Amino acid sequence: MGLAQYADNGVFSPRRIAEALRTTSAEIARTAGLGKDAIQRKDRVESDRTQRRLREMVEVINKVEPRFGSALMAYAWYRSEPLAGFSGQTAMQLVRGGRNDEVLDYIDAVDAGVHA
Repeated sequence: MGLAQYADNGVFSPRRIAEALRTTSAEIARTAGLGKDAIQRKDRVESDRTQRRLREMVEVINKVEPRFGSALMAYAWYRSEPLAGFSGQTAMQLVRGGRNDEVLDYIDAVDAGVHA
């Protein structure tokens, strides 16, 4: 799914992300490690921190979507599948912990045939 599908007026929209992934904005906030204020107040939605968290989540989901065939399946993987070599943590847990680049590198390595 293209990034534009997740955005409104040039910013990532929790509502649009939730619609695409068939969940709620509150669930998107929890998945991204954000509080309710971050998705309810316009100034907080547009803050650097909120936008970075949403962008990092969307980057990972978009990267694995072709492997799973849908954004919904990629989202399920993101939230629930422990990644080898990361002490049983999921992509969601790693991204929430500021390790987005490591998750993207892991996906690239798996796609290249290197097994972690």
